[in-house]
Amino acid sequence: MGATPVSPLVAGEHATSVRPSALYGAFARTAATAGRTSHGFHNHNHVLPVTEPVARLLGCAPGTTVIVRIPRAEALPVVIRTWQNEASILRAVKGVLPNVPECLFEGDGYAIHSYVDGVPLSSVCAPSKPVDTLLVQAMAGLLAEMAQVRRRALPPLPAGWPANHQDSQGFLQTLARMADEQIRKPNWPRFGGLFAALGIPEDALIRLAERVPVMARRPYSLLHGDLHRGNVIVSYGGTPPLICVDWELATYGDPLHDLATHLVRMRYPEFQWGEVIEAWAQAMRRVRPAAVQGLAKDLRHYIAFERAQSVYPDVMRAAQSLELQHDQKSLDLATEAVRQALEAAAEPLGLRNVPGEREIGRILYRWQASRRSGGLGLAARDFDWQPDERVPERADFPRTCVRGALLAEGVAPASRVLKGTAHLNTVVNVPGVAAPVVVRRKVSDVCPRERGFLSEHAVLREIENSRAEVAAPKILALGWSHQGEPFAVHTYVGPPDRDGAPVHPVHGLLPREADGLVDQLRALTAVDYRQVDPTAGEGGFFTWLCGQLVSLVRDLPKQSQQVARFLGLPDADRLEQILSRHSVSPRDPALLHGDLNPWNLVRRDDSLALTIIDWEMALVGDPLYDLVRHMHLTPTRPEIRDRMFRRWEHTLEPRYTKDWRRDWRVYRWIEIVRSAYVDLDRLVTGASLDAPNVRRALESYAMTLAAATGFLGLSVRPKANPYLARALA
Repeated sequence: MGATPVSPLVAGEHATSVRPSALYGAFARTAATAGRTSHGFHNHNHVLPVTEPVARLLGCAPGTTVIVRIPRAEALPVVIRTWQNEASILRAVKGVLPNVPECLFEGDGYAIHSYVDGVPLSSVCAPSKPVDTLLVQAMAGLLAEMAQVRRRALPPLPAGWPANHQDSQGFLQTLARMADEQIRKPNWPRFGGLFAALGIPEDALIRLAERVPVMARRPYSLLHGDLHRGNVIVSYGGTPPLICVDWELATYGDPLHDLATHLVRMRYPEFQWGEVIEAWAQAMRRVRPAAVQGLAKDLRHYIAFERAQSVYPDVMRAAQSLELQHDQKSLDLATEAVRQALEAAAEPLGLRNVPGEREIGRILYRWQASRRSGGLGLAARDFDWQPDERVPERADFPRTCVRGALLAEGVAPASRVLKGTAHLNTVVNVPGVAAPVVVRRKVSDVCPRERGFLSEHAVLREIENSRAEVAAPKILALGWSHQGEPFAVHTYVGPPDRDGAPVHPVHGLLPREADGLVDQLRALTAVDYRQVDPTAGEGGFFTWLCGQLVSLVRDLPKQSQQVARFLGLPDADRLEQILSRHSVSPRDPALLHGDLNPWNLVRRDDSLALTIIDWEMALVGDPLYDLVRHMHLTPTRPEIRDRMFRRWEHTLEPRYTKDWRRDWRVYRWIEIVRSAYVDLDRLVTGASLDAPNVRRALESYAMTLAAATGFLGLSVRPKANPYLARALA
C-alpha cells in the first residue's frame, strides 16, 4: 500500500492563509485527478501527498502521504456506533498501539489521517482462505493489546451503557438494542416491507435482547469492532507486523464481542476457528486473564448476535445493488446473498420458516421492479401479467388496475405486509380505486399438512353472487405475474384508517361476535355449494373426514411418525380401526369455511361483527363440523359456547341440526386427535412456527396429547422418554 507518484496539490497561498475549506478543496481536486482512491462501505479514502503550504498547516513534511477520509453520502446506516468521532478514539489508542493512524485534521465532512505504509491483508489473503499461523497470532496479540487502553482515555460512553463494566449480559443486550435503534429503525421506512415479506418481524432484535442469557463476568475493554482483512495492514518493514486501521466502529465492552466479530468478518475457513480462538485466549491471558472466563460457553452468544444483526446490512446492500443493476445475473447474486444472510440469522433471530431461493428471488424482483418504476410510470416488462380467465374482468376493478396493484406491492411499508402461514398478503392503494386492496400470494415453500379442496376464488365468487349475508372479501383479479407466479387481488377488510393492522378476536369472541358468526354460518347454507363442488353430498361426510385424517397421518414424514409412535399415538392403520367405531347422524351439507381460527376472523363495527377471511380451506360438508372446529381453534368460554349452540339450533333448519347434541363431541375429539398429529409434526419439522395460531396450539401440546390418547383409548407409552414429552410441551 506504498505511495505512488502523484501530482502535487494545487496551493499557491502561504500556509498561514490556507483556510480549512481551501484545504479540503485542494485535496478534493487532486484526489479526482491524481490520487489513489478506495471506496469502503462507509468512507471514500483518497491517498495523496501534501504540498508545502498544507504540510505546514498539518505539521508534517512536504510530500508526506496522507489519507483524506470523506463519509459516503449514499451509504446506508448499517453499523453500530458507540462514538461518532473517530479522532478521539485514535488519540486514546495512540499510547498503547503507537502505529495506528493519527488524525491530522478534522474538517466539515472530512478528516485527514496519517498514512499507514503497507498492504491490506485482504489483497494478499483473499476471504475464506486460511490465514498463516503467525498472522493469526499477531492479530490475536492486537486484540489483546487493546485491553491495555485505559477507560479514562476514551470518550464518554452513551447514556444507557451498563453501569457495571463487567456485565457481559448487559453489554450484549445493549448491542442488540443499539442495532435496533441505529440499523433497523432508520432503514425501516425504506426496507421494512422487504424484511416483512422475507419473514423478519419488526421486533426481532428486541426479542433477541430479551433472550440473552446470563453469562460469565468479564472486565470491559476497548474493542476495535470491525477487525476484518481489509482493516489489517501488513507493514513492509515488519515492525510491527500488523497495524489496525478504521477505528470508527470501536466500542467499550466485553472482549468476547471483538473476538466474535473478528471470527465472522475475517471469514476464516471453519477448520481454522479453533486455532484463532486458542490464539486469542493465549494472548489475552498474558494481558488480562479474567477476560477469558466463560469463553467456551459464552462466545457462541456473540457469534449468534453478529450473524443476527448482519442480516440487515446484507439484505439492504443486496437490495440496493438491484437499483443500479437490472439484469438476471445481478438478481441471482442478490438472491444468493440474501439466502445466506437469512440462513445464518435464522436461529439467533428465531426465524422458523426461512423462504427458499425461488421465493427470495421473487420478493427481490418485485422490490426492484417497483423501485425502478416508481414515479416514472409503469415499466411494461416489469409488470406484465397474465389474467386467469376463471375470474372475469370487473367493472369496479378493471385489469388496468392490476398493474397499479403490482407496482405498489413491491414497495409497501412493513405495516401493510401481512405474512401468514401459507400466504403473503400486501395491502396497497391503487390510483383511481377508492379503497385499498390486497395482493395475495401463496408462500411457495410451504407444504401444508392440511390441504384445501376448493378454489378460494370460486368460493368467494359464489358467496358474492349468492348475495348471502356473509362478510367475506371479494375476488377482484386472478392471474400470474413474473416467472408465472400466481397471485390474487382481494378487497381489503382491515380497519378504515388503512395503516392499522386487522384486529382479530385472539382471546375469544364477544357475545355480539358470537351471534354474528353463527348468523353467517346460517347464511352459508343458502349458498349453492354445487357451483363450487358438483359432486358434494355423495357419500357420508364423517366417513370422508376420518379418511382424510388417516391419510394425513400416513403421509407424515418418517421422523414425525416415529416420534408419534414413541408418544403413544397410533399409526395410520390402527387409527383407521379406532375411528371406524364412531359415527354421527347424516345432516344436509353446506358450504363450510373449514378453518375458523381467530386470525381468520377480523373485527368490524356493523351487525355482522366479523369478516371471515382466508377461504383456502373451504369445503362442503356437515355445518356442525364448522362450528365445532371453530370452538376447537378459538378460546371459547362455556357461556359463549352455549350461546352459539343455542342460536345455531334456533336459526338453522332442522335438516342441518338434528342430533347435534349427541354428535358435537365426536367432532371435537376428531379435531383434538388431528391436532395431536399436526402440532407434533410442526414441532418436529419446525414448519409454520411463526404463525400465531400455531404458537398458541404448541404451548398446550402436552394437554392435547393427553386428551387425544384418552379419546383413542390409549395411553402415553410407559417406555417413552419423559424428557421428550416435556420438551415437546
